[in-house]
Amino acid sequence: MDGTNGISGAGTAADAGTGRGGHTVVIGGGIAGLAAAHRLAAAGARVTVLEATTRLGGKLQAGELAGAPVDLGAESMLARRPEAVELARAVGLGDRLQPPATATASVWTRDALRPMPKGHVMGVPGDPAALAGLLSAEGTERIGAEGALPPIDPEELDGDVAVGEFVARRLGREVVDRLVEPLLGGVYAGDAYRISLRAAVPKLYEEARRHPTLMEAVRAVQRAAAGASGPVFLGIAGGVGTLPGAVADAVTGLGGDIRLDRPVHELRRTTGEGWRVRTGGELIEADAVVLATPAWSASELLASLAPAASAELAAVEYASMALVTLAYRRAEAEAVLPAGSGFLVPPVDGRTIKASTFSSRKWRWTDEGSDELLFLRTSVGRHGEEEHLRREDGELVAASRTDLAAATGLTAAPVASVVTRWTGGLPQYPVGHLDRVARIRAAVAELPGLAVCGAVYDGVGIPACVASAHRAADEILAMPTLAHGTAGGGRE
Repeated sequence: MDGTNGISGAGTAADAGTGRGGHTVVIGGGIAGLAAAHRLAAAGARVTVLEATTRLGGKLQAGELAGAPVDLGAESMLARRPEAVELARAVGLGDRLQPPATATASVWTRDALRPMPKGHVMGVPGDPAALAGLLSAEGTERIGAEGALPPIDPEELDGDVAVGEFVARRLGREVVDRLVEPLLGGVYAGDAYRISLRAAVPKLYEEARRHPTLMEAVRAVQRAAAGASGPVFLGIAGGVGTLPGAVADAVTGLGGDIRLDRPVHELRRTTGEGWRVRTGGELIEADAVVLATPAWSASELLASLAPAASAELAAVEYASMALVTLAYRRAEAEAVLPAGSGFLVPPVDGRTIKASTFSSRKWRWTDEGSDELLFLRTSVGRHGEEEHLRREDGELVAASRTDLAAATGLTAAPVASVVTRWTGGLPQYPVGHLDRVARIRAAVAELPGLAVCGAVYDGVGIPACVASAHRAADEILAMPTLAHGTAGGGRE
């Protein structure tokens, strides 16, 4: 299954005697929806997945360029969290998990590529010497002066604070603008001066409440992580974009029913304990529903059922971005590209691209497609910078080539290119986001048989989305209605 065609294992779970007679409809076929469906089906529930588009996977997308496989969406997953790696292994991809061949990156700032410093937590240093060369002498000196500041007052962190605001207050704006901002921008495509410290860097938030200086808090986070073994990130041979298809195959193998091009127009309660889902001209009866959609879609479906949750979801902002994937003749690219896996670009430097990944350097599996080509990609777009995404594909390719030439000296023409746009791709986590999520979940909890999951709730990374999906599935599996199965008997 490649995630592009309809799949139907229709209704076989109920006939297979897998232990639970209930029926759950999962709305949304991104990685969160698929992970929830897999968890439910593996527990013996009957599952139907409804995906509004003609493709599964959400922001995970495998594709081809110049006849070779490439990732057109997320390309790696955090391995220090177990959820995504365990899911990949559970659906038969364990032998295709690969660490990066190199993780040495740079920061393109002040007109030069500068080595990414070591010893930081999301760009926040534990030692000012680590940032020497990346920052100006004044910026490095400012970091070193933190010890002269009054100790951190835990009360100033009560209720949350923006990452950029807090770090700038303790260490100066330059470290935020040159390092924290591009690192956070790579994860959230957001603004460090708006993103929640508690939501985006929770371990640092907790340690900052217990230590007198921010650098001591960073060192405490590093000590806690020092015992971890194995790579920080993993990819999948053939692309992380192959994961949704493998999960979908596993779901259908367990009797699940996955339907593409099936937008849900209405979600209603029945007079019993069940649900009625309208998709096109069809009404589907269910004992439970998992909403694994972006916030705006969930908001529309919950408008009459849970107005408070709907209003909170409608207020969630999203950032859009584009990925420009380029294929070069290897000999031409290798002659000029610097060592390493790519570079980040701080927004303060005023460039079009915000990062570039040398994919063929970073992932060994890309050589399986072609050993004569070198693949790299750039990313464009941050929250509030929608004007770049209104440019034509050719303009984005040209702008990427201009920045690549300035950063690396690569002036050769690519042999092929593709632009992938992720409109509304990344939910923003501003100050107060976790409180908003808590209010949404509290409102949803008043509707038995309904659970929510996805990137908007517990983190935008793949492991966080899978963990969110498992939480939703477990909530459903604990419901008596799923154990007994009432769908089909409800009437308005």
